Amino acid sequence: MTCKRTSALMMTALLLCIVGSAFAQGASNARRLYDPSTEITLKGTIARVTEISGRGAWNGTHLTLQTDNRAYDVHLGPSDYVSNSGFKFSTGDQIEVTGSKLQNGGVEMIVAREIKKGDKVLTLRNRQGIPQWSQGRRRSY
Repeated sequence: MTCKRTSALMMTALLLCIVGSAFAQGASNARRLYDPSTEITLKGTIARVTEISGRGAWNGTHLTLQTDNRAYDVHLGPSDYVSNSGFKFSTGDQIEVTGSKLQNGGVEMIVAREIKKGDKVLTLRNRQGIPQWSQGRRRSY
């Protein structure tokens, strides 16, 4: 009986180590996808709304934001999260985007943390970049 109990405890400890490692890796991925030190706020007009097919069965919403100086590719998050939040974005909408300005494969992009449209605010990520749709779990986007 003691041997079985010891084996069960060892298996539990191993499982906790694996889960802890996966959680830590997820938190590390979050920091790579969103860098608070590169956060900027931009105001402009939506020039284009695009839905990009992602991993699995979900799609991501992207915006092309035209400012006075140039156009930016803005990554919001899963399309179902955006639409379930009661937000709809259309060409010509005036918005303010706060997000992390990053380089991905030599292409500059903004990973949005918050978007203001009129008097409404859509919060996509917390200040560390962890997505609101993950509910504490790390789901990359």
